[in-house]
Amino acid sequence: MIKVSDIASKRVALLMEDEGFDSKRDYVRVGVESGGCSGLSYQLKFDREISETDKVFEDNGVKIAVDKKSFLYLVGTTLEYSGGLNGKGFYFNNPNASRTCGCGESFSL
Repeated sequence: MIKVSDIASKRVALLMEDEGFDSKRDYVRVGVESGGCSGLSYQLKFDREISETDKVFEDNGVKIAVDKKSFLYLVGTTLEYSGGLNGKGFYFNNPNASRTCGCGESFSL
């Protein structure tokens, strides 16, 4: 399962509304692709549709869709949000990552 922090949940709802999505019906699509300075990078976008092969979760009022391949890298991950002067926006707290880059957008196992 992928979890969503309280702060991230509130921010997701606001951004979805700003971009014309419905947080009660639409999904946050989370994925992993090759690339980034540590080898794998995170993907995060809004989506209205899911496929038969997606894993679907709901946590803290946020519906999450993840393709099966990405799910293997993301089990137990929490989507977080940090604001403020030094905030970096959304980031992933991934217990499976053995190394992450300084920007927090890529990782390796």
